[in-house]
Amino acid sequence: MAATWPYRYSRRATQLRRSLMRELIALTAHPDIISFAGGLPAPDLLPVAEMRDCMEAVLARDGARAFQYGPPYAPLKEALVEHMARLGVRTRPEEIFITTGAQQALDVLFRLLVDRGTSAVLEETVYTGISQSLISQGARLLTVPTDLHSGIDTDAVAWHFQNGLRPRLLAVVPDFHNPLGVSLSADKRERLIELGRRYGVPIIEDNPYSLLRYQGEPLPALKSLDETGGVIFIGSFSKLLAPALRLGWIVAPEPLLQKLTVVKETADLETSALTQRVVAEFYRRGLMEPHLERVRQVYRQRLAAMQAALAREMPPAVCWSTPAGGIFLWLCLPQGSDAQALLPQAVETERVAFIPGVAFSPDGHSANAMRLNFSNTPPAQIDEGITRLARVIKQSLDLT
Repeated sequence: MAATWPYRYSRRATQLRRSLMRELIALTAHPDIISFAGGLPAPDLLPVAEMRDCMEAVLARDGARAFQYGPPYAPLKEALVEHMARLGVRTRPEEIFITTGAQQALDVLFRLLVDRGTSAVLEETVYTGISQSLISQGARLLTVPTDLHSGIDTDAVAWHFQNGLRPRLLAVVPDFHNPLGVSLSADKRERLIELGRRYGVPIIEDNPYSLLRYQGEPLPALKSLDETGGVIFIGSFSKLLAPALRLGWIVAPEPLLQKLTVVKETADLETSALTQRVVAEFYRRGLMEPHLERVRQVYRQRLAAMQAALAREMPPAVCWSTPAGGIFLWLCLPQGSDAQALLPQAVETERVAFIPGVAFSPDGHSANAMRLNFSNTPPAQIDEGITRLARVIKQSLDLT
């Protein structure tokens, strides 16, 4: 039915725009297309049987209580204390806040900390959920570059902190960055902590990928370096277990979490009691680490397959990031190229898809780049898909 009523939209609603990335993923999600466009876990690695057993155990034990309203589930918070210890973060259940996914965590934190017209610092190429949520709060975005080898430009961060702009927060993805794949170097982690402490700017550490490391030694979570409560950690089960769980968490000082409770109540009152209990049971049975080891083994092979295919097929003028983990790789065409203009040809003639880099840039940067996902595609398809993609790039940009 067509809407004929004269609806009047709020100023906030008229300023929001659907994520270009979501639109492109919908366009490329056809079964005959080799898609590097999404950010999906491998479907064959989703722990369906284990989660079914956990749910049956929860229902047998808790019955109707699993379907009721209720406070955050204490056993899950206790499991997350141990989970955070693996990242070097010492915390208590009282400092853990359960959310309906990491996107809600970003949303409630930004609603708590940002007023319309105030500023926030973020990377000029960044996960769209961060920039969209800040824009929805009316924030002024102060963007800084990111080095593909060492992460966010801390000199640019320092400039914004010390030049009277008084940003309300810095948002950063320190490990296996979405979309760049880069990890923040150890020295830059130390400097960010020092800058936040010196200028009183809280740091939002969006960290869904750190346990998906395939090579090298782990780097400390920013929260593990925090001695003053200035770092707020966001975690998620979407990439570790399953996106449909819609389950995430925040680690922050207890007084801040009391404020967050009020903010979250205006959105959904509380996170699913059933989902919390099932994931807590997954931890209780000792299933998390074996599951993550299987995931790491498969993704390690898929990342290697993509890197090998790129090295074999791409012309010298094309370069790409070399992540040690996560699920994304960033590919850069020569300056002046338009990756978004290549997408229709890639889809229509070669049946291969990617996300243009401009989809991740609030300022229109990264027009010559694209994000490639390797977690959702088997090695043989990765090999074929990169061959097809290279063919489009060589023909369209005359890089043969």
